[in-house]
Amino acid sequence: MDTVLLLPRLLVPVRPRLQVLEQMAVVLEGETIKAVLPRSEAIATYQDAGRIELPEHVLLPGFINMHTHSAMSLLRGYADDLNLQVWLNDHIWPIEKAFVGPDFVHDGTRLAIAEMLRGGTTFFNDLYFFPEVTAAAAVEAGIRACIGLPVIDVPSAWAGDENDYIDKGLRVSESWQNEPLLNTAFSPHAPYSVGDDALRRIAKMSTERDLRVHMHVLESVWEVDESIRQHGKPTLERLHDVGLLNERLLAVHMTQLNGTDMTALVGADVNVIHCPESNLKLGNGICDVGQLHEHGINLALGTDSAASNNDLDLLAESRTAALLAKGHSADPCVMNAFQALEMLTINAAKALGMSNQLGSIEAGKFADLCAIRLDSLYTTPMYDVVSHLIYTVSSQQVSHVWVGGRMLIQDGGFLHLDVDEIIVRAKYWEQKIAAQARAARSKEYSLNE
Repeated sequence: MDTVLLLPRLLVPVRPRLQVLEQMAVVLEGETIKAVLPRSEAIATYQDAGRIELPEHVLLPGFINMHTHSAMSLLRGYADDLNLQVWLNDHIWPIEKAFVGPDFVHDGTRLAIAEMLRGGTTFFNDLYFFPEVTAAAAVEAGIRACIGLPVIDVPSAWAGDENDYIDKGLRVSESWQNEPLLNTAFSPHAPYSVGDDALRRIAKMSTERDLRVHMHVLESVWEVDESIRQHGKPTLERLHDVGLLNERLLAVHMTQLNGTDMTALVGADVNVIHCPESNLKLGNGICDVGQLHEHGINLALGTDSAASNNDLDLLAESRTAALLAKGHSADPCVMNAFQALEMLTINAAKALGMSNQLGSIEAGKFADLCAIRLDSLYTTPMYDVVSHLIYTVSSQQVSHVWVGGRMLIQDGGFLHLDVDEIIVRAKYWEQKIAAQARAARSKEYSLNE
């Protein structure tokens, strides 16, 4: 088993908290971190090991994107500047009905993976149709992923009804259960789009199989009103009643929290996944992360899809999250830089139930890492590297990425992905989708004449 020494200028291990280390080495052995040692000690101890010098770099845990619809990268910019329901009902769902299939999901997922890796993301938590295709694309690329098993009360090209979705999802989960890069989660779309019986079945199997439940929750005012109209009770009360309000729930968005909701979250140990840029762009409101943090609720970060963001840049997302929290609370101390970094790393690992494996640079954990160059016009001078990571650094400064000890990005270049071919395929879909949109607009105009 090969041993490699990573020798960065600075090391931010995330755990222990608030540490920034100099003259250190991270020892990789196979897919894991063997040791974190002073540079001189590591060189003396592992004289035959390979060495990767990172003289102008900071070394970090790889970032974890906790909410993606990766295949929707093929819809980047397709229907911008619209509210959620119009965006979904009138634009996104019709175009998905026309085009979503295995080839669409494969090509869109590869496009998303390339973008995420280039920005230091080593793990993504996905929710989309044809999850078996997403799983295969992730393994092919060498990235780690949690594959969502989608459930929704409308038929799609992948499944017919809620039980069909669940049954097919279980088969996907079982077929990939021995793949070390993957795990799976139940992914009911939203409270308004999945019925009580299906949610109860998901809750039961989530407990039995110890699987996370990845779900859009309290995303809009419309959803709050719809819960009362459909079910006669608030969203979180309903989720509690069907057995989903617990530590396995990954509740995405959460922009419509009130005081009662906050109390319910604290008692249930729910994980909240914050997607600030998507929330802002769709005008859905602001998740009160300051209050959530004050109440001890675990917070992680997701980008949402490139169709609603419009990128998968977690560093940019963390900057938005930190600034938005300060502006929303009128308190500059809310969501400091290190807390924002934790949302990208150890908090996300905790939400996945994998904090003993991921999220920090510690002996025994997976060697999922990224290095960022600091010798830039834009990061000079530097007094606080963690502050720079959140408020200054661009994802283009990510230079190296490892997943399970395997280097995937070196000096900003891809070692295993054919990016030119990925772009060619994305442009192929661009042409098809644009032609469909033009035809739809032409039909609409003719009907209105």
